[in-house]
Amino acid sequence: MRRIRFRVIVVCFLALWLFLTATFLSPFFILSSQDQTVYDHRSPGRKLSDESLSETLAISSPNLQGFNETEYVLGSKKNEDSYKLNAFNQAESDKLEGDRSIPDSRNFQCRYQSYDDDLPSTSVIICFHNEARSTLLRTVVSVLNRSPPELIEEIILVDDFSDDPQDGLLLTTIPKVKVMRNDRREGLVRSRVKGADAATAPVLTFLDSHCESNVVWLQPLLQRVKEDRTVIVSPVIDVINMDTFQYVGASSELVGGFDWSLHFKWDGLSPERKSRRESAADPIPTPMIAGGLFVVDKIRFEETGKYDIEMDIWGGENFEISFRTWMCGGSMEIIPCSRVGHVFRKRHPYSFPQGNGMTYIKNTARTAEVWMDEYKKFFYAARPSAKNRDYGDTSSRVNLRNTLQCKSFKWYLENVYPELNVPDPADVEFGELKQGTVCIDTLGNGNGGAVGLYQCHGLGGHQAWSLTKDKRIKNDKLCVVPAGERLVLEACSPNSPQQQAWEHSSGKLRHAPSGLCVDAEDGLKLLPCQPAKSAQSWHFTLTALRK
Repeated sequence: MRRIRFRVIVVCFLALWLFLTATFLSPFFILSSQDQTVYDHRSPGRKLSDESLSETLAISSPNLQGFNETEYVLGSKKNEDSYKLNAFNQAESDKLEGDRSIPDSRNFQCRYQSYDDDLPSTSVIICFHNEARSTLLRTVVSVLNRSPPELIEEIILVDDFSDDPQDGLLLTTIPKVKVMRNDRREGLVRSRVKGADAATAPVLTFLDSHCESNVVWLQPLLQRVKEDRTVIVSPVIDVINMDTFQYVGASSELVGGFDWSLHFKWDGLSPERKSRRESAADPIPTPMIAGGLFVVDKIRFEETGKYDIEMDIWGGENFEISFRTWMCGGSMEIIPCSRVGHVFRKRHPYSFPQGNGMTYIKNTARTAEVWMDEYKKFFYAARPSAKNRDYGDTSSRVNLRNTLQCKSFKWYLENVYPELNVPDPADVEFGELKQGTVCIDTLGNGNGGAVGLYQCHGLGGHQAWSLTKDKRIKNDKLCVVPAGERLVLEACSPNSPQQQAWEHSSGKLRHAPSGLCVDAEDGLKLLPCQPAKSAQSWHFTLTALRK
């Protein structure tokens, strides 16, 4: 009996040893240390999933062929204030290796996705102006080391007249890296067009100069462009903390949106959008892209007008390309299985020849004039200072729109971004009813429900109010009326105009029949008006419409 038991133990041990040997030493599956992609050498051209990849991506052998990373980073311009030059903690960034490990932030379902073996190659275009060398290097290294080498045709760095030309030139010793330098400051739009014109691959990939590409980031993007050349795709943009440089995964249930001042914002998926998704790995149609990171078919990019090259420096170009793409026969998607980290800053570290605000207004006004049709009046209402701003000659872009036979902005609002609240042209004022950082909010209540205060979120919805010409404060089809000291909602009705009548003057929101004012000192109440009381000062975020 003991002899039999011993034989059983020996047989089990040998079986376990053979299994482990076959698993770990098999030549059929190799995890490349350079691109972190699983290749199947048994069947060339076979689609593969990446389910065997680990939770954390660690790169041990960057393909820099002797590039001296330390010497390059130490040669970067520095300041005693580590935030002064780049508006992020440069000292912390400089401590990090160019090939540091970052967490795999994708949903687990992405590990079971497969991609064609014959994906098109791409030219990666990265524009920069006085970028910190450490962040620029990590952007380049992460692209090279986390992408299958056959899919990267080249990395084109466009130096937009940085103070030190060596910031880019020194990187040309790295394989596939090319540098183009402007002889004067051109800005993001013209620099990107310059890089795109020089690109040799059939697909263009635009990245900012302070990014880190994550594991299997490129294949999902190229797969969608291969399937549909009219689509522009963007990765989920993870957050690289500007203070600590910690890499933090972002939600994949967000789409790009905007308000009427043409300020970009992230919107959560509406119930309608959620209902259309079958899997967390499904592409998400987005009304707008953030603008810094996207992939597009090169010929399609050229056919549809590239960028508006009359836009200056930075800002507004994402609205123009988003409206144009959707209205002219294309679409835009966020690809949840593609992740790229980005350093988000609170201010711009570089100068604008005409000032940040004026440059942004000019660029967005060009967008409004060409693409927003009669709805541009809402933009001018939200940004009154843009009304008399010289935005230049837009005739070439108008001709482009006509040539491409693009749809109307009304179509875009109805079919692409129905979540955006469109004001009634008859309204006197509209937008959020704001006091500091809090806004009057329906709190999700319907007819008969109380109105209260909530932190302003800029998403409209329960905080989207209008003051109509007949003096009603309205959210959709419900009007605000007093109920004792409280404020409640009731159906807007022509039969009770006096009870629903309000006046907004000198910041006070006064109920016309009672003469009492809306007060936020102790919750939202209707109290006697006090001229100097700040708790009774309210303003709408958008002003009167002008035709």
